[in-house]
Amino acid sequence: MSDLTCNDFLGGQVRLWQPVRGYRAGVDPVLLAAACPAQKGEAVLELGCGAGAAMLCLAARTGAQVVGVEREPFYAGLARRNLAENRAEGAVVEADISALPPEVKARRFDHVIFNPPYFDRSKSSASPDAPREAAMGEETPLDTWLEVAAKRLRPGGSLTVIQRAERLDDLLAGFRGRLGSVTVLPIAPRQGRDARLVIVAGLKGGGAALRLLAPLVLHEGARHERDGEDYTLDTQAILRRGAAICDGKVKF
Repeated sequence: MSDLTCNDFLGGQVRLWQPVRGYRAGVDPVLLAAACPAQKGEAVLELGCGAGAAMLCLAARTGAQVVGVEREPFYAGLARRNLAENRAEGAVVEADISALPPEVKARRFDHVIFNPPYFDRSKSSASPDAPREAAMGEETPLDTWLEVAAKRLRPGGSLTVIQRAERLDDLLAGFRGRLGSVTVLPIAPRQGRDARLVIVAGLKGGGAALRLLAPLVLHEGARHERDGEDYTLDTQAILRRGAAICDGKVKF
């Protein structure tokens, strides 16, 4: 117990056990959950769910049924605990995304979400912390994540992904031929700053042209000038009150 902390997400709507050291969920999975257009009663698959932050935030906001896939036994165990303690409807499966068990392969989901490892280790250095490296360093190619996700979607289902902005070209290449009606939401730390993250979404069988949405700006002001949080009102609504991101706009 001393190696774990229990942290509030969505203003206490979600309570998440996670390790003191290693990978810890922050803002990114909450943004991912906010951008998924799931509705109550629909089924959502999260690939690489970690301790379950994104799928639990999504379940709290929508009432959707969630299924998480996580290959690391420690994080899969935490995700099961978090799912049970938050009384969310769903399950956690311990498996590699490239070798899904038959019970997952047999299903088609209304939505798939994932927050994949951000860093291509052919172009960056690995973390010395093994659990953090498993979460942040790409071992399974990004294209494999996209292929697996597309196969698990029902016709018309949506895929939503959050990734670093420099991987946008890789994401769009992976969406091509698999998903259409693609939208790209840049996420900038402050007004006038380059986007560091993107949320990319698409529909299985979608035929609309690609849309580049106006950026979501996380923090007020041009620079950090005082102690404490300086999130914009939109960011506060997402992080604290479970607001959704719809077509780049924050909505309750």
